[in-house]
Amino acid sequence: MRCLLYLGLLAVTLVSARINVTSLPGRDSVQLTIYNSADLTLVKETRVLTFKKGANRLEFSWAGTLIDPTSVEFRPLQKADQIEILDVRFPPRVTNTLEWNISSEIAGEVEVEIRYFTSGISWAADYVCEANANENQMRFAGNVIVTNNSGEDYPKAQIRLVVGVIRLVESIINLAQQGGANQPKRDAAKNHYAYKALFGRTEKLRDLNGGERKRNGGVVKEALGEYFLYTVGGRDTIANGWSKRLPSFNTAEVPITSYYKYEKERYGAAVMRFYKFKNDEKSKLGKEPLPDGSVMAFRTVTKDNLYNFVGRTAVKYIPIDEEVEMQLGNDAEVRIAPKLMNWQKDAIRFDKNGNVTGWTTKATWKIELQNSKNIPVTLDIRRNFTGDWEVATEDKFEKVDAKKIKFVLQLNPGEKRTLNYTLTTRHGTNATK
Repeated sequence: MRCLLYLGLLAVTLVSARINVTSLPGRDSVQLTIYNSADLTLVKETRVLTFKKGANRLEFSWAGTLIDPTSVEFRPLQKADQIEILDVRFPPRVTNTLEWNISSEIAGEVEVEIRYFTSGISWAADYVCEANANENQMRFAGNVIVTNNSGEDYPKAQIRLVVGVIRLVESIINLAQQGGANQPKRDAAKNHYAYKALFGRTEKLRDLNGGERKRNGGVVKEALGEYFLYTVGGRDTIANGWSKRLPSFNTAEVPITSYYKYEKERYGAAVMRFYKFKNDEKSKLGKEPLPDGSVMAFRTVTKDNLYNFVGRTAVKYIPIDEEVEMQLGNDAEVRIAPKLMNWQKDAIRFDKNGNVTGWTTKATWKIELQNSKNIPVTLDIRRNFTGDWEVATEDKFEKVDAKKIKFVLQLNPGEKRTLNYTLTTRHGTNATK
């Protein structure tokens, strides 16, 4: 524990009065509220301290940590009308330390809360997708990974994870690393207002010991204005220098759509596999938005549930009721190969000086398709054109925009077939648009 706390009579000298926190009762409880959009964590800890009647001094040191000293606050949770904080000061000739001068009308034990912001603690989401053999359903599981590089251990902490954008004038890590100066400088005062707003928002939630929480596993989710809060069930020790992976949810039989895209301008010659699902109640999801994170996707390939790795991707923040595509990489078992079969140039026009002013080209294309998988596949094949063009084909297609068309079709297991089309492009004075 690098945060030094001691309580003593003001008459005692500074050196003799400083007592390491290990000689005092340890934390009774710790709560970490970790924001994922900024390097920012709100720490709330409770302790039972023994006050003497009259003047007391409480010292707090953040040496070796990334705690922002401008955010540190102290308050009694009991007998608050009999305990008064007279002032807060930074001790002379003692770096990285502040002290509260406290007047107490009582002698005895009092539960107090110390709260502050620190950097160096972060969280991220990851997901596992296990598709069935037909790739129309998946088991979808989410986890959160909490990483602590703050310089401080937090044993048996309640962990709350917040999705939402935080804006501070000065970053926490800069305030914590200002050369060991006693008095924090720069834009700390401006951050004070942002801190108060965050303190207020979190106070609206169930307090440290309020409400029932699942002791083992599970994550409780709840909305908080523009933020969304994930409260991890039970208590976990978040040691400095360590990461911990905690389960968030695990949902079976989530409907998915599996399909394959080919677009040379975006993916080159690769055929890209996609899974698509919707974060809604119909899909057995939709209870909360899903944070940014990485996805590992697998597919059942045998009756005894042997899994095959499909691919890995990243997903952005997924609001409730929003559909998402997961791009899972190239699949060599699906082949799409366009071939130029013929090209000709005609309808050439000249000006009075014999210069070419217009012409028309016709390109005949054949696209070879092959599905080597043991399940049907859906293909989305996109072709991009420029200029004044038109396409003639017996195959059904859709015009996406002024420069693109797409063919959407299904191939049965082991099926081969071709698409054929002729692209006519008018150039120069031959162009009509």
